Amino acid sequence: MKFLIIAGAPGSLVHFRGHLIAELIAQGLTVHAAAPGLTPDSEVHAKLTALGAYPHEIHLDRTGMNPVGDIRTLIELIRLVRRINPDHVLGYTIKPVIFGTLAAAMGGCPHRYALITGLGYTFLEAKESRRQRLVSAIVTRLYRRALRHAHKVFFQNIDDQTLFRELGVLNGTTPSVVVNGSGVDLDHYASHRHPSRRVTFVLVARLLIDKGIREYAAAAYRLKERYPDAEFQLVGALDSNPRSITLQELAQWKKDGVITYLGKLTDVRQALESASVFVLPTYYREGIPRTILEALSMGRPVITTDTPGCRETVVDGQNGYLVPPRDVEGLTDAMQRFLETPELAERMGERSREVAVDKYDVRKVNAVMLKEMGFS
Repeated sequence: MKFLIIAGAPGSLVHFRGHLIAELIAQGLTVHAAAPGLTPDSEVHAKLTALGAYPHEIHLDRTGMNPVGDIRTLIELIRLVRRINPDHVLGYTIKPVIFGTLAAAMGGCPHRYALITGLGYTFLEAKESRRQRLVSAIVTRLYRRALRHAHKVFFQNIDDQTLFRELGVLNGTTPSVVVNGSGVDLDHYASHRHPSRRVTFVLVARLLIDKGIREYAAAAYRLKERYPDAEFQLVGALDSNPRSITLQELAQWKKDGVITYLGKLTDVRQALESASVFVLPTYYREGIPRTILEALSMGRPVITTDTPGCRETVVDGQNGYLVPPRDVEGLTDAMQRFLETPELAERMGERSREVAVDKYDVRKVNAVMLKEMGFS
């Protein structure tokens, strides 16, 4: 049997789905992987080939709203499906789910799956512009049309599943399953002892407004005045998303000596190992943020928002704190608790590791998905 997995970014096939691809190959399937940027000379192409998968480059603009480009994506995927003739197709993230599922149906694939890894800024409750409301309406309609052709839809939190039912995106007959995020490799992200030096916070994310980057910087400004030895690290790259922060903002934070910017890291383990507390004050519609799972696995307490996909990862007061989204004061208060009582970080970090082992082991998550797709 053949299995085609479609992604919006090539690196995610290795970093987020590498274990799933390996499991599918172990089940005896021939696995094909499609994403933009999978050129034969790329590092991801080589890694997928080493796993035993067959990479395919497709045209796909992850954040653009160009109908001509999207039609091209759909046509290329239909041609790819007809050429490969897969028995199973799985798409994840918005455009691969929409156009991948439609292409699989048009190409005659008998088993079609969609993985909703979060709903992004288009489904934020507070629509801040007419454009955002228009985009949300278009995406909702496209999801509704595509998912009627899916045989099963996977969600990473129950809030997204509920919202899709309320919006009529799920038609009531398509089965859906909630899984515990993408999972995390507990051995790769092994637990580490907490640093004995000053309390250090770290935020790892794409540098989007909706990830709470500005709230994190604002809290850092407040706390740096009271606790000059505290360090506030930021890891991630500026993004093509229209909601990205600006280069000028980032430069000012660095110039003021408030934010230590570590850039985009291909391996975040060293940053997590040197940190005392992981912070993600997002109000983005996350699935379950992979960065939180990595922090949990490495034994770091987490401060995040009481929002879909994030609230599942923290038992407030046990392995971190949940704060309201867009609330600089609440975020500042939560961070200050670790500055006032540094030993909290180690105790809560131990509980974080327990949560990771119990709920988010990538092998457990993949076992559920494989079973739901009909594999043992």
